Amino acid sequence: MIAESYERIHRSNLVAMGVLPLQFKPGENARTLGLTGLEVYDIDGISDELKPLQEVTVRARDGEGQEKVFTAIVRINSPVEVTYYRHGGILPAVLRDLLRG
Repeated sequence: MIAESYERIHRSNLVAMGVLPLQFKPGENARTLGLTGLEVYDIDGISDELKPLQEVTVRARDGEGQEKVFTAIVRINSPVEVTYYRHGGILPAVLRDLLRG
């Protein structure tokens, strides 16, 4: 999900569900980048080395093949949230820990 900003609870709920919250860089938004929401999005830079607040490259392709490339900020704010995201959310992360027991 890409947004201009997040309320704290909404951002943390996304991470808890295993959804990656991305934020446009200051001064950018869907309108300034010419995005409609109908594009197909690819995100470069998400790896096992994912870090809180790192920047990633987003590639948005429209139906005619035109591509827009921009940078977004990963709004995972702590190492614990990275763990939750990697496991697909807080519930799978807790269950894995319990099974490792």
